[in-house]
Amino acid sequence: MIKKNLAISILILVSFGSVYSSESKINKPNFLIIFTDDHGYGDVSTYQRSDVRTPNIDRIGREGMVFTAMRSNCTVCSPSRAALLTGKYPDRVGVPGVIRTKTEDSWGYLAPGVPTLATELSKFGYHTGIVGKWHLGLESPNIPNDRGFDFFHGFLGDMMDSYTTHLRHGKNYLRLNKTEITAAGHATNLFTNWASEYLRERAKTKNKPFFLYLAYNAPHFPIEPPAEFLARVKQRSPQLGEKRASNVAFVEHLDHHIGMVLDVLKDAGLEENTVVVFSADNGGSIPHGQNNDPWRGGKQDHYDGGLRIPFLIRWPALIKAGSKSDYVGLNFDIFPTFIELAGGKPSLELDAVSLVPILKGESISSMRELYFTRREGGPTYGGKTYEALIWGEWKLMQNSPFGSLELYNIKSDPQEKNNLASKEPRVFNELSKMLRMHIQRGGSTPWQKLGQ
Repeated sequence: MIKKNLAISILILVSFGSVYSSESKINKPNFLIIFTDDHGYGDVSTYQRSDVRTPNIDRIGREGMVFTAMRSNCTVCSPSRAALLTGKYPDRVGVPGVIRTKTEDSWGYLAPGVPTLATELSKFGYHTGIVGKWHLGLESPNIPNDRGFDFFHGFLGDMMDSYTTHLRHGKNYLRLNKTEITAAGHATNLFTNWASEYLRERAKTKNKPFFLYLAYNAPHFPIEPPAEFLARVKQRSPQLGEKRASNVAFVEHLDHHIGMVLDVLKDAGLEENTVVVFSADNGGSIPHGQNNDPWRGGKQDHYDGGLRIPFLIRWPALIKAGSKSDYVGLNFDIFPTFIELAGGKPSLELDAVSLVPILKGESISSMRELYFTRREGGPTYGGKTYEALIWGEWKLMQNSPFGSLELYNIKSDPQEKNNLASKEPRVFNELSKMLRMHIQRGGSTPWQKLGQ
């Protein structure tokens, strides 16, 4: 077994940067993204001592690499997912805001024709599947099977009214491919079972690698942990208030099911050559008892509590167990990373950066601009956008469309307490110019369906 694993690793190493031909015999890795919803940095016990216990999520980092300085592409759901699946900033693919079931409250439309990660991996012989939350469109041409996925078993909408009824505004958005379905049970249980079925089925196909995007809608509110998980947390930590105890139980229920998926990978003989990425779409929701410590703010904020996310990668065939990286990147860096590991050459049109050098134990030295935007409606936002930009140790940000730009040195002030906008005019003006150029680029892509 040792000789076999060594041979696989050597073949993978010598193939980086090359393009596989259709006749290639090299054993390409499988890919699994486990993506959670509104999952705070402080609600993964890998990152700090906490009242929440996530041994199965922690296991991914312990057996692979823990990234300590990654951020989401947006403070809310749809834009983060659009970026993850396209490798481009969300406003450049038409999704600066949340796509919702009610047209008058929807602020994005995934641009037709933009390649997705599923589209691109299919070119390298991958079977592509998504289980769980989609949230990038409710009808053709923006449902999973139209955007490169061979298989879809999950939920089209933004959130569920309840994890046990699976409805949104009383409507059913559960689908098996394009067919409406009903199902009984907690959504986290269902998505775990469906993902496990997919993995067992793919294990039967030895010569065709797969990409599975497992997108849980937990721990997004409504916070609905099963009774036995809540009782266990209350017994262990009676000092916790009801709201916090419920969220801890909800996360631990999710973690338990992630462990079940990891066990299926192992039992099916897929563990060694499957790249597993765990991350989340944005920070946790503070009003719902979620934890983003040690960062300021939470979901919807451009403060780091809304942007910092857990990010772990495991690949036993290559990544050294117990590795750690402080690389400052974004969730959508997964896109070119997977393309490169599959044997392709990432498009120069991507905004994302491949993490392959880091996975190989090397480094990425060039500093990059990190850009964030969000469009939202209602009286608080008025259908307008607010933005942020990180350049090295500096962060320029606006936390609402009607608020002033703020400037922080996030190296010396990681909790973003001291606004330096009036004290550092040169830096302020330089980052403002960079930000305006990003806004101009994003403005060239429609975010509503043409003719609507």
